Amino acid sequence: MPTLPRLRQAFASCLLFATFFIAGCAHQSGPEGQNDAQSTVWSGRISLQVQSDPVQAFFAGFELRGNPAQGELVLNSPLGTSLAVLRWSPGEAVLDSGGQVQRFDSVDALIEKATGAALPLPALFDWLAGKNTALAGWSADLSQQAEGRISASRTMPQPRTDLRIVLAR
Repeated sequence: MPTLPRLRQAFASCLLFATFFIAGCAHQSGPEGQNDAQSTVWSGRISLQVQSDPVQAFFAGFELRGNPAQGELVLNSPLGTSLAVLRWSPGEAVLDSGGQVQRFDSVDALIEKATGAALPLPALFDWLAGKNTALAGWSADLSQQAEGRISASRTMPQPRTDLRIVLAR
């Protein structure tokens, strides 16, 4: 009989597969629908894996708008149902998940609660815009950014965290 961690891993693998093949179209809004560094709205699919014990994995469709100081991130299941809406502005960070609203002291705490991992929001906006912003502990691969694919890994501090983003066309 499979153990609980193996079942979770199998479920996560199936969910990852479903996310990339069922999640639907994703795109970055811009003047002509192309990757435009001045655009402030992106949508697509995101996967986040934290190499903890047990491994934590997060997969969702997303729509991100705004900037690091003020914005909104909508997360959807692979089937399109809303998982959460994250909103932030100076002095406010709010998570709305299924009608339950939680307030946080910072956007960093908000994102970690919603996704299970700390993500560098200012660098993420830069990476989406095609700017390879260096950040201690993180390495980003923007070699496929023109095709709508971004990956980044955090190796310090541990545990390792892998982020994958696929923007829609």
